[in-house]
Amino acid sequence: MSVRKFRNIKRRKTKEITVGTVKVGGNNPISVQSMTNTITSDVKGTIKQINDIQNEGADLVRVSCPDELSTKALKEITKHVSIPIIADIHFHYQRAIEAAENGASCLRINPGNIGDKKRIKEVIKAAKSNNCSIRVGVNAGSLERDILEKYKEPCPEALVESSLRNIKILEDEDFFNLKVSVKSSDVFLSMEAYRQLSKSTNYPLHLGITEAGSFITGSIKSSIGIGSLLLDGIGDTIRISLSDDPVKEIKIGNEILKSLNLRKRGVQIVSCPSCARQGFQVIDTVKVLEERLSHIKAPITLSIIGCVVNGPGEAAMTDVGITGGKKGSNMLYLSGIQKEKVLTNDMISRVVEEVEKKALEIENS
Repeated sequence: MSVRKFRNIKRRKTKEITVGTVKVGGNNPISVQSMTNTITSDVKGTIKQINDIQNEGADLVRVSCPDELSTKALKEITKHVSIPIIADIHFHYQRAIEAAENGASCLRINPGNIGDKKRIKEVIKAAKSNNCSIRVGVNAGSLERDILEKYKEPCPEALVESSLRNIKILEDEDFFNLKVSVKSSDVFLSMEAYRQLSKSTNYPLHLGITEAGSFITGSIKSSIGIGSLLLDGIGDTIRISLSDDPVKEIKIGNEILKSLNLRKRGVQIVSCPSCARQGFQVIDTVKVLEERLSHIKAPITLSIIGCVVNGPGEAAMTDVGITGGKKGSNMLYLSGIQKEKVLTNDMISRVVEEVEKKALEIENS
């Protein structure tokens, strides 16, 4: 399908940094990440969850390192995973040093929370020595006391001031391999903080609505907040924050990017909500096809429409399409053109066959 001008997003150009094998910022694809919720010292359980997250399509995975047991475990964990690991550090500078030395590709810290300049220098030295990037992670819920006193409450200006202060701490030590986030659970606060920050720095921005809530609530809040910023061209890496299985965070993150044509990976299904006109059970069909086609990595569009009201029009704009017909006879479309009639009982297997065939064509082209 051709990409029309109104669908183009002009991304803000940022500095390119490296997080292990993944390049973030610049002209690189927007990366998707999640965070494990295992006890990090449970090496076996943490490795399994990291692999599950990666298999869903993550580019990066973050793990919490609150104690020495966690940073020691990191050394073993990083030996058995192939995705870059970000160590989440709060307050204790020694944990940051240990994480960098034990295989972390990035440290998520607030330099201002680490301690005096001597400690910050030691963390930066460890990061440089181990080719480890740093994310300055500012949250509305943990702003510095003097900034809170100045602004009276968390606000966009407070988050931006905190981030710029912490960026300067790193820059003063000649450290520039960094990215920045200014998160809040408030969608409006987060969006405005990111918009202001994007005008003040050219470092890559990590987008997220923190503590967004349950699967449904968090997915909606994240889609609105992150999606709006991405439409503005802001953002280089994203994390959906859900009180749920972190694998689901990756699925939602990838779907946001696919919806905005910012990631071309996997099958994007266009389907109707169904009504009395449907020629087959649309809802059940979509659920089965999502599962049967989850292994497809090539970018393919698929329309599943229950009747001829919108079916032919949607099929004309997708790689593969099905439009419901009468008496269990439905029309299969390939590249927008009518191909043949397919009986409902054969429809799912036929669609899977055509999508897999199209995926093979794309991969071999």
